[in-house]
Amino acid sequence: MESASTPRSRAREQTMRDIVRIGRQHLASDGAAALSLRAVARDLGLVSSAVYRYVASRDDLLTLLVVDGYDELGDAVDQALAGVEREDHVGRMAAIGRAVRAWGLAEPATYALLFGSPVPGYEAPAEQTTGPGTRVVVRLVEVWEDAWQAGRIGLDDSPLAPRRLTRDLARIRREMGLSAPDALLARGLFAWAALFGCVTWEVFGQYGTATLTDPADLFEQHLDALVEAVGLARA
Repeated sequence: MESASTPRSRAREQTMRDIVRIGRQHLASDGAAALSLRAVARDLGLVSSAVYRYVASRDDLLTLLVVDGYDELGDAVDQALAGVEREDHVGRMAAIGRAVRAWGLAEPATYALLFGSPVPGYEAPAEQTTGPGTRVVVRLVEVWEDAWQAGRIGLDDSPLAPRRLTRDLARIRREMGLSAPDALLARGLFAWAALFGCVTWEVFGQYGTATLTDPADLFEQHLDALVEAVGLARA
């Protein structure tokens, strides 16, 4: 196994970074369905046969872009949270939402790859994408769990119906080591889906060009509604 400090390994890492960078440029200009490994090789200055030593197929390139996008989004959320006190549950939730929106608007092509229509013929490998892809929801769950532990959630702990849902929620609770009740988990899943729905609507231009003077104003109202949806009490 090569040491990460050898010139050869450093050159390979740089080439992989360049492939991802150029791949994202092609994603923005051509769309995911038209992504071509040969075109990326051409812009990289490599013959097409050479690029296959780094990336075996178009699907592998898409996976690299998916993981890179999820990691970049996760990093943006973590950076936003770094400036918020842990006890400020409302502020943490708002920081996550604003970071997701800002990143989505800045990177619409990559956002579309992650959260838009599936790419025909491509299925993201779970073993490579699940971890990066759940970074944001894990941060949201941490907020709700902390708020529940601190007594800042105004929901009861009664189980939900039907029983198959309670079994699903119990499994999630075990996997994540949570004490939050069914009602909070269910509302949290709604808030997660709704957050990305709000951002998706704006990134894909579904409001139209003349509906809102500044969509950020509406998004702030949506954040307030999502805070209320999980029963989070303001300090």
